[in-house]
Amino acid sequence: MIRLSQLFFTTLREDPAEAEVASHRLLLRAGYIRRAGAGLYSWLPLGLRVRRNIERIVREEMEAAGAQEVLFPGLLPREPYERSGRWTEYGDGIFRLQDRKGADHLLAPTHEEVFTLLVQDLVSSYKSLPLTIYQIQDKYRDEARPRAGLLRAREFTMKDAYSFDATDAGLAASYQRQRDAYERIFARLGLEYVIVAADAGAMGGSKSEEFMHPTPVGEDTIVRSAGGYAANVEAFETVAPEPLPIDGQEIAALPDAAVQQTPDTPTIETLVADANARFPREDGRAWTAADTLKNVVLRLTHLDGSRELVVIGLPGDREVDEKRVEVAFQPAQATAADEEDFKANPGLVKGYIGPWTASGPVLGEESATGIRYLLDKRVVTGTSWITGANEPGRHVFGLVAGRDFVGDGWVEAGDVRSGDPAPDGSGPVTLERGMEVGHVFQLGRKYAEALGLKVLDENGKLVTVTMGSYGIGVTRNLAAIAEIAHDDKGLVWPREVAPFDVHVVATGRDEAIFAIAESVVAELEARGLEVVLDDRPKVSPGVKFGDAELIGVPQIVIVGRDAVEGSVEVWDRATGERSKVEIADIQAALGR
Repeated sequence: MIRLSQLFFTTLREDPAEAEVASHRLLLRAGYIRRAGAGLYSWLPLGLRVRRNIERIVREEMEAAGAQEVLFPGLLPREPYERSGRWTEYGDGIFRLQDRKGADHLLAPTHEEVFTLLVQDLVSSYKSLPLTIYQIQDKYRDEARPRAGLLRAREFTMKDAYSFDATDAGLAASYQRQRDAYERIFARLGLEYVIVAADAGAMGGSKSEEFMHPTPVGEDTIVRSAGGYAANVEAFETVAPEPLPIDGQEIAALPDAAVQQTPDTPTIETLVADANARFPREDGRAWTAADTLKNVVLRLTHLDGSRELVVIGLPGDREVDEKRVEVAFQPAQATAADEEDFKANPGLVKGYIGPWTASGPVLGEESATGIRYLLDKRVVTGTSWITGANEPGRHVFGLVAGRDFVGDGWVEAGDVRSGDPAPDGSGPVTLERGMEVGHVFQLGRKYAEALGLKVLDENGKLVTVTMGSYGIGVTRNLAAIAEIAHDDKGLVWPREVAPFDVHVVATGRDEAIFAIAESVVAELEARGLEVVLDDRPKVSPGVKFGDAELIGVPQIVIVGRDAVEGSVEVWDRATGERSKVEIADIQAALGR
């Protein structure tokens, strides 16, 4: 019998100062976790019970999908990651250490390499495939800004599964089985989700989808249309307008570019105001930020430590999106150019940067500066722009893409907005905040080729195995559930993951009441329910009720003074409804 009088926990009356979001605040207050360091948490008995329930659901669905469980160490040697290239690719994002002999190791951020090597060690024929194996294990990432409790921690628990197939068709089938299993898992966890196209990132591969949970506290943005398109913002592809033929009449009819004096106009806002005041259009239409070409200077730091500047040209009514930039230039790190960068490159006149001067191009690998120039997909041939003339207080009007300037390539870096067209033609998109709760990848042969995983096919020839990778954040999902499963009193866990089925509260001082409460618990446990008994002496009913609401067990049974006459009160935590029932009818009242 689990008694609160003996349980290792404590509740807090006030919100912890460091708690930023509801899940963080309530898990701390209700005695589920405790902070051990920045992005690091200790788990108390209540928290472990919920965590294990989530793991149980994941295991059941993995086994139903034909996956087998294994377990790898969290401390791994450098060599497999060196062979795959990720020892360098991860940069500062992982924890590295050396043993006493000076050998390099890391705390695993993911386990693709060692999964691959294990299968290589044990599998030599296509007859042993398809194979899917998984583990539930802690992962480690050196987050620059750990925040929001379990939602962005430096140590976290994941289920990661990997499929191994001899053919691409086999990979597609394994991928679908895991994808279907994920849908069942999230349905059981009670989490709303949207499956979105995603960028594969450092994982690599040919296909990547995220299971995104819509929530205001999410760090990601879900882009979707009413017609069925869905992607995260990093994977969204801009719909480019139709370009004009470079030798067509439309471009030939455009006036030549003209440099104008535009003093004190280093921003898009001041430039538009000056253009409307001093250079109005002949047709009476007002100039807007969308008529200007903004040129944003970034500094890229590559894995080998080398640096370069790159300029992004995009419509002036758009901002550069940090997450899209991160994906566009990975594995290099992209940051805004600083004053030292501009001093080292006097050809870039801050506030008046443009790709063109009368004497020749200023931006581009073949230009005077040699700085790579990448364009937003909206800057197509034939579009006309106002942009910097590379002189203080001067801008060029009527600069035409394709005629007067070109880029070195395209880049997906501009922000995505509600109303933008979906790339599949399914209509305008809307945006909402979301949190990644699962991710599935068709890795293909990236890791198998790097690590030499081959099997003999039916013709006796060696073929490279193709792989899939499938991850679910166990501890992140626990926090995601807490974000939605609460009210102003505390947590309200769904039945599938709650730490107990029933919370029995004994109130009053009469020993007979406590004895009856124990008999109620024993009867419920005999019927297969998991029960916790609040038998704390000298604790007022108000405090016990407050703790019951805070802890969030779905159903509460109050054993009070009426118990000696054979009745108790059943309290539904989610609805708040209370009903008086006979002790013999408790189980029926609980609906169990």
